[in-house]
Amino acid sequence: MSETIRAVRGMNDLLPADAPLWAFFEQNIREWLKSYGYREMRTPILEHTGLFKRAIGEVTDIVEKEMYTFVDALNGESMTLRPEGTASCVRAAIENNLLFDGGKRLWYAGPMFRHERPQKGRYRQFHQVGVEALGYAGPDLDIEHLLMTARLWKKLGLAEFIKLEINTLGGAEARASHRQKLIAYFAAHIDQLDADSQRRLHTNPLRILDSKNPAMQAMVEAAPRLIDELDAAARAHFEAVKRGLEDAGIDYQVNPRLVRGLDYYNYTVFEWVTDKLGAQGTVCAGGRYDGLVAQLGGKPAPACGFAMGVERLLVMMAEANLLPAPDVPDVYLVNVGDAAARYALTAAESLRDAGLSVVLHAGGGSFKTQMKKADASLARYAVLIGDDEVAANQVTVKPLREGDQQREQQRVALTEAIEFLKG
Repeated sequence: MSETIRAVRGMNDLLPADAPLWAFFEQNIREWLKSYGYREMRTPILEHTGLFKRAIGEVTDIVEKEMYTFVDALNGESMTLRPEGTASCVRAAIENNLLFDGGKRLWYAGPMFRHERPQKGRYRQFHQVGVEALGYAGPDLDIEHLLMTARLWKKLGLAEFIKLEINTLGGAEARASHRQKLIAYFAAHIDQLDADSQRRLHTNPLRILDSKNPAMQAMVEAAPRLIDELDAAARAHFEAVKRGLEDAGIDYQVNPRLVRGLDYYNYTVFEWVTDKLGAQGTVCAGGRYDGLVAQLGGKPAPACGFAMGVERLLVMMAEANLLPAPDVPDVYLVNVGDAAARYALTAAESLRDAGLSVVLHAGGGSFKTQMKKADASLARYAVLIGDDEVAANQVTVKPLREGDQQREQQRVALTEAIEFLKG
């Protein structure tokens, strides 16, 4: 007997029992994004490795440890399965000159890939919905992104479980000044830094603030704060964002240690967090990245965006019992006999032409056996076809669900059955 081949660890199958929740989520996402005027785009899951090194930063966990990168055997180029969507979205906007006539509100959804330890709601192939506003300066789009995510949590029934944290990373000058102070501070405490932090001390000290090492938390908490280095423009931008949230009645907490794990951010950054997923509590995060378009070779343009982890949100919805009604057919079509099987095929198509969903029984079996299948399908009605129905060019309609049981089964012409079932 051949050895069973299993899925790659951390890359999961979506089974039929789970599909209705995904479809429900995706339908709500599309309605929500349409209401804000965002348009869908799709990018390849495979990109040149240099795109992510340049966009995300070479001294980051994603680039150093988590990317699925390989050399293309045909041309020797280094390729990477996308670990996030912003870089690909910006690359596509530049390559296709999308900003030639002004700013664009864009969104995308699909699988991303990171090699990390699988855990609750966090996998090696995971799915994100991303939103990017390219070509818009000022705090108004930052505020819009926070308002629209708050609206989505209400729409999904998750608002009470998710809290907002915000921060600002200021402009380039503030970050440069802060960087020097961080290097001096952490150098004075180098014996308390773990190996990763020591390696990043002079290349990317801001990432040390993002460390999850419990032994370093007190020392990190006492480090110089970027928010204290802000210039007047950055302060005004951040105050406008906070004012917009307050005007909308959205609660938030300023977290001065919130830096995000990617190098391209500036000004506003935010995370929507929950305590329902253990230590990995971020379900949606983003911010402003005004330098990325130019960094990837485009004409300088401001931008901001965010992404959410689909699996994490679905875990929360399932655990809160916020599940859609199961997908069930309108009709289960029972048929016994060769003539009935042929008639059932055309009858099923006629029912579908009328807009009804139909499961046509296959594989034979007695009426009793097939009726058990019909009941298990949760269909509201069974349509029965046997020799008598074929001879009379009719079908028998039988109610299956509680509330319809008082209606007796009836044998009628197919056209009458369609009108009855549609009603």
